[in-house]
Amino acid sequence: MEDVGTGAVAINAAGAYEQSFGALPNKTRYVDGFKSVDMRDVLNGAFQIGMKALSTTSGDVGTAGQAMIPVYLDPRIVDTTRKFTPLVELIPRVTNQGITADYNTITAKGAAYTAAEDAALPEKNDTYNRSSTSIKYLYSVGRTTGPAQAAVPSYILQGFQPAGSGLGGDSFSATGAPNAKQLEVVMKARSLREKEESLIVNGDATTTASEFSGIVLLQSDTNEVDKNTSALTYDDIETAIRYAYDDGGRPKLAVCSSSVLTDIRKLMIDTFRYSPADMAAGSLPFGVAAQLVLQTMVGPVPVIPSMYLSNVSGSKSIYFLDTDYIEMRVLQDMTYEDMAHTNDSSKFMLKIYECLIMRNTSFNSWIGEIA
Repeated sequence: MEDVGTGAVAINAAGAYEQSFGALPNKTRYVDGFKSVDMRDVLNGAFQIGMKALSTTSGDVGTAGQAMIPVYLDPRIVDTTRKFTPLVELIPRVTNQGITADYNTITAKGAAYTAAEDAALPEKNDTYNRSSTSIKYLYSVGRTTGPAQAAVPSYILQGFQPAGSGLGGDSFSATGAPNAKQLEVVMKARSLREKEESLIVNGDATTTASEFSGIVLLQSDTNEVDKNTSALTYDDIETAIRYAYDDGGRPKLAVCSSSVLTDIRKLMIDTFRYSPADMAAGSLPFGVAAQLVLQTMVGPVPVIPSMYLSNVSGSKSIYFLDTDYIEMRVLQDMTYEDMAHTNDSSKFMLKIYECLIMRNTSFNSWIGEIA
């Protein structure tokens, strides 16, 4: 064979033949179906006839780059919107009959007095006041179609169930969802818990009639240390605790925004020369971690951050609460109920009937408008 010239580039014809057929002589019949001759398996190492490499990008126009490769989906799902809900667990839950939570308070006692021997002894009357708070209704509704129930595999909701305040340790645990409906149910349950926590802090029945009023509104005009957009000092904490003490309260828990908690940590380090390790203080009920405890005139007061309080300078706050007199009054706790079955789907709802009551806001105090 002769080399064929193609302009400036020469082609070795013999080399091309050998690339395809190796040492097989020219004019050799290597496939003949009538004579049961097929040498392609033997020649496979030397040449490939009509074969194209299969790569991750194989596919015609319009197909995905990995058309021939199945998707292996991670069974773990992470809730990127998760929030801690410590107050849902820490505030006592009390059963309630009826659609209002009613209770009495004594607002004035008939004063005791001294008198001369055999003097007239008039009685002194006490003043009682009836308070009534309406139960409010919280809902979370979901729906799963038949095909989703048949096709959606089991998942693990990783870091899904909170068991703490967000301070210290791994306070989130995983929850399994074996099918589509169970996945929808646990997500709606989590949504309902977060709504409950949000209302405990920021609920406002005066603005939204379907809400119950929360700590921020109920405490808004009682025992405030107003910082007027200035920095927090440790004297402010002592003053706020004293306000509650002087009105008969004994705060047992402080709730603040995360930035206020870091402000307090800095104050304690700078003022008392605490080390961060000195601030660890075990756990509150329900395993809620308390990494910062204030030693006050009424005793130790653990501080937990709330993800529902503002970190904006001038709007930051901390609340000192006498939790002996704060309750969630519950007509019906979280309940699952199927709804009407329409089309090829299953609809359900989760519901809670409850409200927050603070029997006496004067037993609490707060610091507001912290810069």
